[in-house]
Amino acid sequence: MSKLIYIVRHGETEYNKQGIIQGQRVDTSLNNTGRQQATAFYNHYKSVNFDVVITSALQRTHQTMQHFIEKEAINWIQYPEINEMDWGVHEGKSSSPEMREEYKMITQAWNSGDYDIGVQGGETAAQLGSRLSSFIDQLVLREEEKILICSHGRAMRALICLMKETPLRMMGEYHHSNTGLYKATYQDKQFTFLLENDLSHLSK
Repeated sequence: MSKLIYIVRHGETEYNKQGIIQGQRVDTSLNNTGRQQATAFYNHYKSVNFDVVITSALQRTHQTMQHFIEKEAINWIQYPEINEMDWGVHEGKSSSPEMREEYKMITQAWNSGDYDIGVQGGETAAQLGSRLSSFIDQLVLREEEKILICSHGRAMRALICLMKETPLRMMGEYHHSNTGLYKATYQDKQFTFLLENDLSHLSK
């Protein structure tokens, strides 16, 4: 069965704007800009007639998809497997020189193929990849043909790597703007990407 899959990052939150780490434990709401982005995305894609809306368990994805969720007869499912990466002791904190240095060290390790490193109290890239692989396994078995997914920046980077069957060290090559859209087809057991971080809905 072929599928058309839209994967979008949530709209802007005040913590995004201020450069504060959110991760999983900081369950922030969209700010005014984020709500405007969500409305623009809905107005641009409301005619697609999605069969199902899939979000993470965090409210910033629920709010981004709220207009679709409120559409009559559309199914909404929450998958904690597509929650943002757990950033451990960094969550809820503004970026500091020490945090940036630690982040640089960790991402350099991931870039070299060492996925078993992470922020203290948080996830490793291997753990993130494992839960996202579980999500993909469930996704391809779903019966719906038009699927709308809302997730988070780092989680989406890893998800796109896995869908493209590329190593997780490639995560940094995939950009993620607020409400940036990745659009893909799934056919013959393969994902093919048609759009990457597309923001055309914000230009109208």
